[in-house]
Amino acid sequence: MSGSIERSGNVARRRRVVVVGGGFGGLACASALGNAEVGVTLIDRRNHNLFQPLLYQVATAILSPADISEPLRRTLGRYRNIAIVLAEVSGVDVQHKAVVTSEGMRIEYDVLVLATGSVYNYFGHDEWQPDAPGLKTNREARCIRERLLLGFERAEITLDPVERKRNLTAVVVGGGPTGVEMAGAMAELGAFLIQRDFRNLARDDFRIILLEASSGILAGFDPELARYALERLQTIGVEVRTKTSVEAIEDGVVTAGGERIEAATIVWGAGVRASPVAQWLGIAPGASGRVPVEPDLSVAGLPDIYLIGDAAAARDENGKVLPALAQVAKQQGTYLGKALRAGLEGHATVKPFKFRNRGATAVIGRNAAIFQSSRFRLRGRVAWFLWALIHVYLLVNFEKRLLVSVQWLWTYLTRQRNARVIDDKF
Repeated sequence: MSGSIERSGNVARRRRVVVVGGGFGGLACASALGNAEVGVTLIDRRNHNLFQPLLYQVATAILSPADISEPLRRTLGRYRNIAIVLAEVSGVDVQHKAVVTSEGMRIEYDVLVLATGSVYNYFGHDEWQPDAPGLKTNREARCIRERLLLGFERAEITLDPVERKRNLTAVVVGGGPTGVEMAGAMAELGAFLIQRDFRNLARDDFRIILLEASSGILAGFDPELARYALERLQTIGVEVRTKTSVEAIEDGVVTAGGERIEAATIVWGAGVRASPVAQWLGIAPGASGRVPVEPDLSVAGLPDIYLIGDAAAARDENGKVLPALAQVAKQQGTYLGKALRAGLEGHATVKPFKFRNRGATAVIGRNAAIFQSSRFRLRGRVAWFLWALIHVYLLVNFEKRLLVSVQWLWTYLTRQRNARVIDDKF
């Protein structure tokens, strides 16, 4: 990480840092390199940074996609040394130090930062994805929202009780924070819509089934907090089925535990796997496709290549692999950006990366959430407010924080869901 200027013949040029991925980690890394004596190119297949932890609120009509999405060019536009390239990376030419895109473009680098995140793991059944989208993109969230809302619209006018039941059944696969938050938000949406807007439906008509293959939900949380979340879900009408694995998904039918469940809406939240960075680099991946990294987040044996975020198997001081969380990626990105900047400016070598756990949260519904850190275990209204504060803080800028805060306040006071939009073609 030394020497910001290289010379080719008699011509000096700045070193080139290429960052692949504009999520939490990549954006933090690029921002930390803003206006440094280095040329930075950020590559992403989307033109925006997306706050994925709140996608479930887009799917349940609390927020709109624009509320949690920020154009990358707007965020990084103030830095004159950063260029944005809209492209999908398909590989890395390690020998010639170049990133290759799906369009055949080659972008050379001196230092490469891979922050490509993760995708949902369908455990060898990728054909399930069209029927059971996850929550990784605005497109997926909008698809789920439309299926939910269409289910109510169609159930309102049908005279067939079997068809009504199918349209008002939703299945969530996975009992982690995403699945729990999604199930809780759907239950609140259903209660509001049926009470206020749909005259021919009864609250008991709407059915939400949460499927979890293990013995309990929220495995990473304290058992008491997980038990509280389970009880709250059951109180608001969510059927939680543990020790129930999905056997098949097709044409709006989930087969789980030997039972066929017809559902208009199916949501997948049952684990993630890393993007194919191991394949790009020609190395063997670890669990869930993640690539082991050194304490400074470099990839062993591959000079000038660093890996951060969900695809990196970084370890804490106890040797435990860090979880694939937004706060981990953001801290890694900031650390690496500062470390690269310090090296380029000839400063002393920085210390190894150390993750500072800010705590884990999950919201179950109105005034109900859980929060867990190394010091505290909270639940209920206090945890719910803390969850809101944390998520508002993590949003990319003041405008988004203000927009989301106003939307949340309006929803809290009125219970209205203003983003109930169904596209013309469905």
